[in-house]
Amino acid sequence: MKCDRCGSDAAVFVRHSGAHLCPGHFTAYVERKIKKEVRRQVRLSRGEKIAVAVSGGKDSMVALSVLNDLFGERNGISVECVTVDEGIDGYRPGSIDVVRGFCSGKGIPLRVLSFEETYGLTLDEMVPHAGEKTPCTYCGVFRRKCLNILAHEAGADYVATGHNLDDMSQSVMMNFVRGDVARLARLGPHSTPIEGMVPRLMPLRTVLEKESVLYAMFSGIPFHDGRCPYWEAALRNQYREVVDSLDDKTPGIKFSILSSYDTLYPLIKGGGTVDTNVCACGERCIGEECQACVLLAQLRERVRNP
Repeated sequence: MKCDRCGSDAAVFVRHSGAHLCPGHFTAYVERKIKKEVRRQVRLSRGEKIAVAVSGGKDSMVALSVLNDLFGERNGISVECVTVDEGIDGYRPGSIDVVRGFCSGKGIPLRVLSFEETYGLTLDEMVPHAGEKTPCTYCGVFRRKCLNILAHEAGADYVATGHNLDDMSQSVMMNFVRGDVARLARLGPHSTPIEGMVPRLMPLRTVLEKESVLYAMFSGIPFHDGRCPYWEAALRNQYREVVDSLDDKTPGIKFSILSSYDTLYPLIKGGGTVDTNVCACGERCIGEECQACVLLAQLRERVRNP
């Protein structure tokens, strides 16, 4: 097949649109989607800073690369990389090496914060004491707190994450099925950020996971393709299978799920409005104590009394 734009050999078939694209026009197509999302989500001003949360995987590396190319000294908007080391032996060290190498080569400032220095335990050390909760529960809560700490240290105005369209459609479906309207209303990107918390920016929000992989490969962006040893325990996997199955039968359903959420968002966003307090650890939270401190206290008790 030939590229619909230039007539050269096509490398990608975009199923939901029926387009055939060569590598050059495919990368341009992905970049247009990312730039459109950035413009839709935020109005950046000179002097502001974006902290890009990077794990070393394909999505976050693409987000970092595109945002770094898009902003810089010419428009006075700076980009900094922030990375959380959960302490997963055989998985996280290799991904952090990828991040360090990329940031060093591009001159991007990098901050790394580990679970061990923040909580006194690595995720590997937490898992045997997780009780009825999955490793992903602890990882998600503790990682979010670490990102908030890093973002505040960096003086960032926004935290950009690598959430892609697959992630977003799964999150919408998961919270809808559970009837969690409050969590649906708080899904990023944050048009009305919670006081004391750095708002989230999601530049890859309309980019499919497969598109992210191909973009990284065509653009020569390095990424770590290892799989977390705890991934099978994630509840999200059930929704991933459902959404993927629907999309296989009806290409474009992931876009439809996200579009439906965007249409409903103005009606439900009031459900995400919450009063915040300051936890004893200094973090803003919903309730008297942040969830990270609650989980950490439980873990320490189980470590002391196994």
